[in-house]
Amino acid sequence: MNRTVRFLLGAGLFLLLGILAIQLAGHLHPFQETVEHGPSPEVMGNPYLAAEHFLRKQGLTVNRADGLEVLDQLPSTGQTMLLLGSRNHMTPRQSQRLLAWVSKGGHLVFIAERLYDEDEQKSGDLLLDSLGIQQFEVDALEEQESESQGQASGGEATNEEPAARSSDDQQAPADANEDPFPELTKLYLENEQAPAFVSFDTDFHLFDSQNRAHAWANSAKATHMLQLNQGDGLITVLTDGWIWQNQDIAQYDNAWLLWYLGQDSQVTLLYRAERDSLAKLLGEHFPEALIALLLLILLGLWHVAPRQGPLQTPASRARRQLEEHLRGAADFMLRRAGQASLLQSLQRDIQRRARRRHPGFERLAVAEQWQVLGRLTRLPPGAISQAMRPLPQQRLNATEFTRQVAHLQTLRNAL
Repeated sequence: MNRTVRFLLGAGLFLLLGILAIQLAGHLHPFQETVEHGPSPEVMGNPYLAAEHFLRKQGLTVNRADGLEVLDQLPSTGQTMLLLGSRNHMTPRQSQRLLAWVSKGGHLVFIAERLYDEDEQKSGDLLLDSLGIQQFEVDALEEQESESQGQASGGEATNEEPAARSSDDQQAPADANEDPFPELTKLYLENEQAPAFVSFDTDFHLFDSQNRAHAWANSAKATHMLQLNQGDGLITVLTDGWIWQNQDIAQYDNAWLLWYLGQDSQVTLLYRAERDSLAKLLGEHFPEALIALLLLILLGLWHVAPRQGPLQTPASRARRQLEEHLRGAADFMLRRAGQASLLQSLQRDIQRRARRRHPGFERLAVAEQWQVLGRLTRLPPGAISQAMRPLPQQRLNATEFTRQVAHLQTLRNAL
C-alpha cells in the first residue's frame, strides 16, 4: 500500500469522525441538576435548631440547656425558659423547684404532655396538676357534649355546662362554619386588626379549671394556649411544641409566636427535664459489655444451679469385697503416713518374725542379720539387701515403691 492510499484512508476516517462529532453535538443540551443531600447531622440531631437561629436573628440571647441543673445559675428576672423536652420522669421536687423559679419573675413555656383522667381526678403531669390545667381530646369532649344534649332533650332540662368547657371558649367564633380557617389557632392582640394564625394540633383542648388564665388562643373548637400568672412570673401552656420544630416553624405565624413569647428577655431552650438513668447510659454506650456481662451471669447461674436427673443410691455395704476394703485401707494409710512409714512397718514385721525363729537376732550386726535371713529364707544375698536396706530420703516414684514392697512381701512370706 503506497502513501497515497494510506493518506486517503486516514482523511476519510478523520472526516467520518468529524461528521459523527457534529451529529452528537447537535443532540447535546446543557442543563443544571440540584442534588438534595437531606438535612445535615446537626439538623437531624436538634429538631429546634431553626428556632434557635430565628431567635438569634431577632436579636435575642439564646442558650441551650440539657437539664434542670441550669436553674442553679439562671436568674429569674428577664429570663424565658422553653421546656421542650420530655417530663415523664420529672420528680415532684423538680416541679416545685421550677415553679419557685417562675414565682421569682421568670417566664416558663411548657407543653402539656398528658390527658386529664376524670376517674383519678388528675393527669399525672406534675406541672399541669399543680396549676389546675386539664388537657382533653376534642373528639371526647364532642361526644360528651352530644350525650349531655341528648339527655337534656329527652329528660329534664339542665343549665350545667360540660366539665371541660370554660369561659375561655367564648373567644372562639360562635359559628364554626363562619370561620375561614377553623383548623388554625387565632391569637388576638390589642390594637391589632387581624389575629395571628398558628398551626397547633386541633385534636387537643386546654381547660383552666381554676380560672386563673388571663390570656389564651383558640381554634374553632378548642383552646391551645393559656397564660397565667405565678407569683411575679408568667407561665404559658401549649398543647404541642411541634409548631417550632425545623419542618413547621416557617408555617403561618409559628415563628412570630416564638418571638412574641420570648421578646425582651433572654431565652433558654431546655431539651431534657431529667437525666438518663445509669442503665440507659450503659445500654446506649456499652451494649457489647452488657451483653457479655449478662452471658457471664447466665453461665454462672447455670454452673451453680442444681442438676436435674436421677439420684444415685449409695452402694450397699454387703456388696463390698475384702479386696476393696484392703485397697481402700492401704490408700488411706498411704495418704496419711506416707511411703516411708509403710516400708518401715514391713521391715519391722520381718525382724519380729526372724526373732521368733532365731533367738538373739536383734543383738546381731546388720551383716549377720542379713546372713541369718538368707539361711532362714534361702533367698540370695542381693534380695535380702534390696529389701532390708535403709530407705532413701527422697520420695520414691510409683514403680520403685511397688518394686520395694514386692521385695519385702517376698522376704516376709519366705519367713
